[in-house]
Amino acid sequence: MKDSISIFKLLSDETRLRILMLLDHCELSVCQLMGVLGVSQPLISRNLSLLSKGGFLDDRKDGKLVYYRIKGDLHVINRTAMQFLKSILKGDKTVQYDRETLRDCLEFQKKAGRCDMETFEKFIEARRKAVSSGR
Repeated sequence: MKDSISIFKLLSDETRLRILMLLDHCELSVCQLMGVLGVSQPLISRNLSLLSKGGFLDDRKDGKLVYYRIKGDLHVINRTAMQFLKSILKGDKTVQYDRETLRDCLEFQKKAGRCDMETFEKFIEARRKAVSSGR
C-alpha cells in the first residue's frame, strides 16, 4: 500500500507528469526540458531527482550534460502507472503542445549547433516573444 501511495504522490504534480510524457517520447537533457517546459533549472532538476528516486528514470552522462530517459525495466507498479498515464493523457492539449514545443526546441538546438543552457535560454526567450506577438 505504501508503494502505491508514494507513486500517486509523486505523480500528483503537473511538471512531473509533463516530464514523464516528454521522456516517454525521447531521451532529454535538463537544458532541453527547460527549453520545452519554460521553467527553471532548479525546478527541472528537483523533479528529475524525485522521478529518479521514485524508480521512473535512468540517466547517462555525456560530457557536461546528463540525459534522462524512462527506465527500460520499470517496476510493475511504475510500469502500470506509466501505461495508465499514457492512456489518459493521449490527446491531452498540454502534452501535444509540449511535443510540438519539443520539436521546435530540437530544431532550434540543431540550428544553434549547441546543447547548453545559453542555447535553451535563447529558445525560451524566442518562444515567449512568439507567443506574446500571437504567432
